[in-house]
Amino acid sequence: MSHPLRKTARRLATAAVVLCATIGGTAPVWAAELLMVEQPGCSWCARWNEEIAPIYPKTAEGAFAPLRRADLRALPDDVALSRRVTFTPTFLIVDQGREMARLEGYPGEDFFWPLLTQLLQQHTSFDPETAQRPTPAPDTAADHNG
Repeated sequence: MSHPLRKTARRLATAAVVLCATIGGTAPVWAAELLMVEQPGCSWCARWNEEIAPIYPKTAEGAFAPLRRADLRALPDDVALSRRVTFTPTFLIVDQGREMARLEGYPGEDFFWPLLTQLLQQHTSFDPETAQRPTPAPDTAADHNG
């Protein structure tokens, strides 16, 4: 038997999704995700993890398409791929469980951002001019003097 609060939480979440879809006329903005396909020992994956991963969730792109990771040899069953993933890293723009676009390989920090933004604009409703940027967490270290 499930807890009454869990049932209420599920009902509220479902109602919120329906309300967002009804008011906005489109799917909620969190419907898109960036699926990073990687594998152990991938040096380009490690480089992406160093250069991009720490800041990705703090960007408009990261807020619009949150990062999800998958191992090359254990791809999720809930994503319909347009073709087999061969290289790592491969970044898939996924919307409602369907691959919309992909970026194969990591071209370096200077090229990753414009390519990702272009793919998001072409294949989703992402608009960098109006995109919501995540609100930074308050700096609690500054609140504690000494």
